[in-house]
Amino acid sequence: MSDSQPNVVVFFTDQQRWDTTGVHGCPLDLTPNFDRLARAGTDVHYAVTSQPVCGPARSCLQTGQYATTTGCYRNGIALPAESRTLAHYFSAAGYATGYIGKWHLADQGPGAVPTEQRGGYAYWLAANALEFTSDAYDCVMYDNGGEAVKLPGYRVDAQTDAAIRYIDAHQDDPFFLFISYLEPHHQNHRDDYPAPPGYETRYRGSWMPPDLRALGGSAHQQWAGYCGMIKRLDEALGRLVDALISLDKLEDTIILFTSDHGNHFKTRNAEYKRSCHEASVRLPTMLHGGPFTGGGRISQLVSLVDLPPTLLDAAGIPVPAQMQGRSILPLLRGDAVDWQKEVFMQISEAQVGRAIRSRRWKYAVQAPHRSGRDHADSDRYVESELYDLLADPEELDNRAGCASHREVAEVLRGRLIQSMLAAGESEPTIELAPAQNCINQWRVSSAEAWH
Repeated sequence: MSDSQPNVVVFFTDQQRWDTTGVHGCPLDLTPNFDRLARAGTDVHYAVTSQPVCGPARSCLQTGQYATTTGCYRNGIALPAESRTLAHYFSAAGYATGYIGKWHLADQGPGAVPTEQRGGYAYWLAANALEFTSDAYDCVMYDNGGEAVKLPGYRVDAQTDAAIRYIDAHQDDPFFLFISYLEPHHQNHRDDYPAPPGYETRYRGSWMPPDLRALGGSAHQQWAGYCGMIKRLDEALGRLVDALISLDKLEDTIILFTSDHGNHFKTRNAEYKRSCHEASVRLPTMLHGGPFTGGGRISQLVSLVDLPPTLLDAAGIPVPAQMQGRSILPLLRGDAVDWQKEVFMQISEAQVGRAIRSRRWKYAVQAPHRSGRDHADSDRYVESELYDLLADPEELDNRAGCASHREVAEVLRGRLIQSMLAAGESEPTIELAPAQNCINQWRVSSAEAWH
């Protein structure tokens, strides 16, 4: 294998909050392997999803395009047959490609995925909606022939075993392996977070992120199990790294760890995500190996759609023009002087919403009287949220509609519209939030919106 063809492994979790990792200040030691790799590699400290819903986020990560571009703006919509995925690009460059785990980009049920809806992956061991075909100790996925395969062990371990077998079988050719775990997503049929025996009890009554402690939701019942799932995921990451070391492949392998979205534990709406809040949209993300070793901490804002072009760029594969994200490699070289000052998010199903996040501000809008399941976008929105992340990192004090923040909102509204146009959307009308009485609030100038 040449230096220009590193192996690439994507370690993809489902619904994992950014602040469950040590590099983001979690004191529970849930992720020692993630933290070690992030510190030795590149810590993408401010990574944000482009869509806080399972299927749409996956379409973004596979294609490097926004969900409204692929048409996968909600769950249950198949990735179009003409879409080019990471698997297509890596395969064309001579890579073996494999997919293990949850897919969520087909439209023919939760189980087996037809060949034509597998996004070009050559090796296949997956289920379209793994949460509906398996349980914590009943991991059922489907092979290349569409046959059900039950793998022994806790589901995280079963998938990791399959990934290690794949890596062991591909020692002579470069490979691109995408491992898509269900954990720490809830188990749908019982709305619970089933960790391995003994893991949940470690975290009962433990530290909890400030937003969850303040707002409640279901976190006090479910946080411990959620933490137990994440602990086992991190152990799986360690096992995967051990396998690469034993096969003398770690130095030749780029590892991307990220998630599709976060989890607000029913504090912001009636379920777990589909909102503009940090708990929903901010991602634990790191890269290790190749040009990312010794990369340090990236403090710029990085979107989920930036990760596909980053992987192609790091592997020496030309980034296609249709990708709407940008490679972060210039950030490592220090020559990305025009890097984006905010990231753009599309929110669907629970609402038709749009949002931007800068280092200081979060600004969001919603389309009134428009179903997020039936409509991808709208020509009319109303301001819904404005948070000062410097003064209010837990997003407990919504400043939308405050006269003190009107100048900032005006600047952010213009920047949101610019982001929507850049993503290929039509220019909308955005109406002011209803005025509210904001007591003891200082006036914030428009100049502060550029922070």
